[in-house]
Amino acid sequence: MFRNKTLLITGGTGSFGNQVLKFFLQNSQVKEIRIFSRDEEKQNKMRSELNDDRIKYYIGDVRDYTSIHNALYDVDYVFHAAALKQVPSCEFYPMEAVKTNILGTDNVLNASVEHNVKKVIVLSTDKAVYPINAMGMTKAMAEKLMVAKSMTVDSKKTILCAVRYGNVMTSRGSVIPLFIKQCKEGKPITITDPDMTRFLMSLEESVELVLYAYNNARAGDIFVQKAPASTIYDLACAVRQIFNPKNEIQVIGTRHGEKAHETLVNREEKQRAQDLGMFYRICADTRNLNYNKYFTEGDLTITKQDEYNSFNTTRLNVDEIIEKLLKLDYIQQELKTAIK
Repeated sequence: MFRNKTLLITGGTGSFGNQVLKFFLQNSQVKEIRIFSRDEEKQNKMRSELNDDRIKYYIGDVRDYTSIHNALYDVDYVFHAAALKQVPSCEFYPMEAVKTNILGTDNVLNASVEHNVKKVIVLSTDKAVYPINAMGMTKAMAEKLMVAKSMTVDSKKTILCAVRYGNVMTSRGSVIPLFIKQCKEGKPITITDPDMTRFLMSLEESVELVLYAYNNARAGDIFVQKAPASTIYDLACAVRQIFNPKNEIQVIGTRHGEKAHETLVNREEKQRAQDLGMFYRICADTRNLNYNKYFTEGDLTITKQDEYNSFNTTRLNVDEIIEKLLKLDYIQQELKTAIK
């Protein structure tokens, strides 16, 4: 896999970028991996920690077409992870989310096609499904851009596809590191809504999903990995039991733009999605703009489909969450420095 190939990861200094980079270095005979991001401090930290000649660092921003275009020469595969991901900040600065998540994605897709990149995998989120916040809306548009572009590109030269994640545990800015910090400092664990549910995926599972898309994607496909979920209250209880059973849990109310439950496959997508066991393949809607033929014929199957969301997926109890958390390297490292 990836033998003598050149890969580029946008947003490569983020949580996913770090995880997939380490996988590529350890498990493939890759020729070169380009880390494309605008954060020189994080790039310098990565450079000093990994010290591998196969990694090349490119300072740039997906908002700037020229910078991503210049980084893509002779690239075989692109993993597009660069995005604004924090729900509250995107709510307050929606145009910034538009610039990065929509216009930035368009730049990556267009530049990749121009350079004949073999495959581009766009990383998306469950918040793009039935979106109610700016982050989700802009990621939904990024998906739409990918699907629309895939229908105008020769798939023998370039395949455009995407993956859609639930919550990735311990990723930068996620809630588990916050809970752990509060436990260590002896502060109340703050949760928004006890009954709110979220999918639970590890960083390793996020890499599995991307690799599955790499091996199986056709033009316009969006892949989803089935994942268990938990309530926010049970997740907080699990973290508290691991780190500081004396901590109280405090309900502070829902933040800007948060849903009670997240959806990975909506009802409309479910009618054309293929169930592949541990994964769903959401095939592109390839209908054209000639809608006359749809005025007299409908599709009754859509009424029989249920969405796939964090409420109706497998629900983990506290003990099962603890078992899942203890398998994470991040948790084990935090336990070493925990105050008992």
